[in-house]
Amino acid sequence: MPVPQPAPHQDGAPAPVEALHDLVLRSLDDDQAVDVVSIPLTGKSSIADHMVIASGRSSRQVASMAQKLTERIKRELGRNVRIEGLPVADWVLIDAEDVIVHLFRPEVRSFYNLERMWAFEESGGPSPVPTSH
Repeated sequence: MPVPQPAPHQDGAPAPVEALHDLVLRSLDDDQAVDVVSIPLTGKSSIADHMVIASGRSSRQVASMAQKLTERIKRELGRNVRIEGLPVADWVLIDAEDVIVHLFRPEVRSFYNLERMWAFEESGGPSPVPTSH
């Protein structure tokens, strides 16, 4: 998947939020996440700047992707994240403050349908942006 380059910060380095978002997308791509969608929330919600939703083929893959992502964020960006749902791994939520990541098994994802809930484009809200593999 071609990953967009983070927007440069004033000193030429990537902005911290964009560096985190880029790391999340790269990590999910490396771990073969399925149907990755990034929803921009900047200016639309105070919970985060981006929401990323992706699926794994099994609970084991979902748990592995979540663990690797949290380790990469800590190692590369020095950030601690909050993680919920790891023991069962049907739906794992990773809260990295500026980026919220939801990892699902496909049938759980289709049941909750977060993309639809957050796709209120007609009313001026964010619209999901699928990322391509």
